[in-house]
Amino acid sequence: MSAKGALKAVRARGGDYFAHRSPSYLIGTVGFLLAVILLLMPSPYVVETPGPTQNVLGKSGSTSVISVSGGKTYKDKGSLLLVTVNAQGIPGYPVTNLQVLASWFSRSADVIPREAVIPQGQTLDEYERQNKSQMSGSQSAAESQALAFLKKQGIDTSGYAIKMHVDNIGGPSAGMMYTLGAIDMLTPQNESGGKTIAGTGTMDSAGKVGAIGGIRLKMLGARRDGATWFLAPASNCDEVVGHVPSGLHVVKVSTIANAYSSLVAIGQGKGDTLPQCAVSQK
Repeated sequence: MSAKGALKAVRARGGDYFAHRSPSYLIGTVGFLLAVILLLMPSPYVVETPGPTQNVLGKSGSTSVISVSGGKTYKDKGSLLLVTVNAQGIPGYPVTNLQVLASWFSRSADVIPREAVIPQGQTLDEYERQNKSQMSGSQSAAESQALAFLKKQGIDTSGYAIKMHVDNIGGPSAGMMYTLGAIDMLTPQNESGGKTIAGTGTMDSAGKVGAIGGIRLKMLGARRDGATWFLAPASNCDEVVGHVPSGLHVVKVSTIANAYSSLVAIGQGKGDTLPQCAVSQK
């Protein structure tokens, strides 16, 4: 049989198949196919999940996360973790309706309308530039606030230069942990007491710790990676209560001085005396 003949035979069998099916069957088949297509289409939502953590006292690849020149540094036996979230549905990282649907039923994912996260029409280049700019500002604030804090402790910081380096992490929310890490490296005290302590919060020019997004997921990521203590911005307390993972102790902080004293108390085994979050508590 020729190819043309074979094609006619297939068409005939297909026509015969559908000719013996009821209209409701055909409507159901079309509806099923349309549903599959809809589920595989890009979604107008963003899906966030716990992202990687990074010990600011360690290295990112082969480069120290925090490098200090012009002053003596000290080694802490513990870890200070900055925490992140992974996001799909942002420019360059599309998410399907099927993935969004599955994420609705996951306790380790948040589904958010895209316009609540990303300005309408923002491109991948614009998104990446914004993240890099926020991270650069966060690092600059961390450097200045770390040096200001050390000066208040009577430490001569003239000639000190602090630089931060983390690959593939953007945004401003690591400011507090960068600041704590720099202070930790420039003081002889073993602040963490050998513990794994995570935290998050922006850092401003007045030394205040500001609110961040995705704190529920960041706490999950911290606990997943071994943290037993978590420093959270006081302004995020309403989002913390009721979402703390088992085995993680959360302490609220509002300034870098407050965060540092909390870090020291945890390292000394006095963390249980520190203030915790409560609903509507700032």
